Amino acid sequence: MTQGPVIIDLDETPKHTPATAPPVPEAGPDLPTGQAMQTLAVLSARRPSRVGRLFWGALLALVGFAASLAAWDYVTGLLARNPVLGWVAFVLIAAVVLALAVVALRELAAFARLRRLDDLHKAAERALAEGDLGQARAVTDRLLRLYADRDDLRWGRERLAERRTDAFDADALLGLAEAEVLAPLDAAARREVEAAARQVATVTALVPLALADLFTALTANLRMIRRIAEIYGGRGGTLGSWRLTRSVLTHLVATGAVAVGDDMLEPLIGGGLLGKLSRRFGEGMVNGALTARVGVAAIEVCRPLPFNAAKRPSVRGLVQRALGGLFSGSNGA
Repeated sequence: MTQGPVIIDLDETPKHTPATAPPVPEAGPDLPTGQAMQTLAVLSARRPSRVGRLFWGALLALVGFAASLAAWDYVTGLLARNPVLGWVAFVLIAAVVLALAVVALRELAAFARLRRLDDLHKAAERALAEGDLGQARAVTDRLLRLYADRDDLRWGRERLAERRTDAFDADALLGLAEAEVLAPLDAAARREVEAAARQVATVTALVPLALADLFTALTANLRMIRRIAEIYGGRGGTLGSWRLTRSVLTHLVATGAVAVGDDMLEPLIGGGLLGKLSRRFGEGMVNGALTARVGVAAIEVCRPLPFNAAKRPSVRGLVQRALGGLFSGSNGA
């Protein structure tokens, strides 16, 4: 005798169904995070404590005092024993001190140039905010003086000098200054950003050595920011470049711009494909994209005029031009 089907009535509706179950995670490497650029940004943006600054300042003063005293004792003792050798040592030490003084003066001049760009940028922002044509004319005068010795901008300066009387408001005048004087500088700065992003991405993807990506990110970003400052007339020294780099990265950390998202690389590979790439290649792409973000922030900091009529460089566009060929070549391989 065949038994028929058995039906069991459930008193309660099950809490979980196939429709509400979470999706099965895809196999493959974790999503790249751009660890080298994240570490660089965090370390550069970290402010030293007062105790640390006091310690290093006192240690530097102590070392300098001890070195000066040792040099003095050495020269005076050598003069007493052998005047000729003593005077040779005195001349050499004087040359070292003179070289250090020249380096210090160059660093002070570099800080002054960077401060000049910053003051001009703030004056332009005030002129735009208040709509003051007089302030805008003063800003353009300062801009022309800033680039008076730049032969590559002579045509732009002449065009601005001829057409500035046709502008009857601050927006139009500063927009004219952007178009005639700053346009070639903006193009050169974008090329520097693209080159740095390409270098960081390539080294991270192809060199498996430990800390190689961090070292490359540090050197490439320092060189990029220094070159951007030179393009806009900053020509920062060693300390000035480091301080400028720290200011840029601090701004990025404060605004959350170093956060990684698929939207950075979506123009190149699509959002969902990033997690399916090899871990090393994905890290290179993300580090290159974060370098482009640093470059855009450096342009905004070093540019003597804020972006008004001219369009602010797009991180997506820079990433696409810098890494598009790299991705296509690697993908085809």
